[in-house]
Amino acid sequence: MKKTYKIDVDCANCANKMELAAQNTAGVQSATVNFMTLKMNVEFEEGYDPNSVMPEVLKNCKKVEDDCEIYF
Repeated sequence: MKKTYKIDVDCANCANKMELAAQNTAGVQSATVNFMTLKMNVEFEEGYDPNSVMPEVLKNCKKVEDDCEIYF
C-alpha cells in the first residue's frame, strides 16, 4: 500500500535525511521525500498498518530533524 503525507521540513538536506530515516523504519518498504512539494511518499510492507507505522516514522525523522512534522 502506498500513501502520501504532507511534511514540514526546513531544507533539502534535512529532507534527504528524513527519507533515509523513514526507509529504515520497520514496516516501510520504500519512502521518498520531495522537498519542493513538501510531500513524503511511503510504500508499506505487506501486513503492516500505516496507522501504526507512521508514528515510528515520525519518531525516527525527529531524531534527524527535531522540528520536522509529518501530517497523517
